[in-house]
Amino acid sequence: MKLSVVGGGSTYTPELVDGFARLRDTLPVEELVLIDPAAERLELVGGLARRIFARQGHPGRISWTSDLDAGVDGADAVLLQLRVGGQAARHRDETWPLECGCVGQETTGAGGLAKALRTVPVVLDIAERVRRRSPDAWIVDFTNPVGIVTRALLLAGHRAVGLCNVAIGFQRKFARLLGVAPEEVGLEHVGLNHLTWERAVTVGGRDVLPRLLAEHGDAIAADLRMPRAVLDRLGVVPSYYLRYYYRHDEVVRELRTGPSRAAEVAAMEKELLALYGDPALDEKPELLAKRGGAFYSEAAVALTASLLGDTREVQVVNAFNAGTLPFLPDDAVIEVPAAVDAAGAHPLPVRPLEPLYAGLVANVSAYEDLALEAALKGGRDRVFRALLAHPLVGQLEYADRLADALLAHNRDHLAWV
Repeated sequence: MKLSVVGGGSTYTPELVDGFARLRDTLPVEELVLIDPAAERLELVGGLARRIFARQGHPGRISWTSDLDAGVDGADAVLLQLRVGGQAARHRDETWPLECGCVGQETTGAGGLAKALRTVPVVLDIAERVRRRSPDAWIVDFTNPVGIVTRALLLAGHRAVGLCNVAIGFQRKFARLLGVAPEEVGLEHVGLNHLTWERAVTVGGRDVLPRLLAEHGDAIAADLRMPRAVLDRLGVVPSYYLRYYYRHDEVVRELRTGPSRAAEVAAMEKELLALYGDPALDEKPELLAKRGGAFYSEAAVALTASLLGDTREVQVVNAFNAGTLPFLPDDAVIEVPAAVDAAGAHPLPVRPLEPLYAGLVANVSAYEDLALEAALKGGRDRVFRALLAHPLVGQLEYADRLADALLAHNRDHLAWV
């Protein structure tokens, strides 16, 4: 089995490699190729990846290259984890929206739209090259914004599934609080990527969410940085990203007073790369846990194993709606539990979504449709329409100002500007 990782020079990659090494019985990787245009980073990350495999006695081969076509040739699965424009572009995404009093964030709002516009054309070009070199390969997309990017891939006919670590993070957290094994915990996870709620948490087929909130609501609320009363009043656990909607103005005030997350991550990456260059280091360093992306290696292994092994295991993924949420188009991309096999991801039936959540899901899904149109066709008017449709923008003056700012800050990455 050959796996290729596009964006293999990311500081995340040792987390992924560690998962491949530990879970080799689930996913027997024979060859792993890391692909990245940043040759110097790739050398550091690739060297550590080899040492991680060696330490854990994994017999697989690891190589790296800046040649995308060669790297994906003959791959069974291609994992995408790229960031067009790097942390510098992310920093801009997180700052210029604040000038209008709007949240600056890399996956939602105006910053998320900027990232989508930069990313979708690049990902589609990569996917076409994968299709030419390895027509049967599955594409597993971690690249944000996952919902929009995955929809672009699926609409273009690619064999793709989107993946996020929010659901597996909740599963592991809830298992720890309940004192059970993670595999015993099931989630009624529903919504769009970075816009989801846990409406039930099951152990042994019983919903233990009321007990979980009663006994551990304070700890869960603290992790989400939301008031405990939100959980009690709603009776669900929203993802952390709902904070940008439920506490928008407070978040804006916070973001205006501190360094951007991109600045923090850039400093962390510099330190991580220095660690990766140490020939004595043969395991992922503790600092990597602060980088984000916890448990995403386990999620990636499980999903890839299901796609290549035809297991029909249930995993939370991003896939076509296909009637699952009847108020959305069939070709909208949603994030729900799905049975995964060699034909792809098949969302499981979902209880009717309450209006409180369905309204926001429908709104953001409509924005994602407009965002994808802007990413594929370009044009300031399309950018403006997408911004006007987003519930975190939604005003004519802001949409106009943000459209101009978005184009000014992304000229180097948008061919049509």
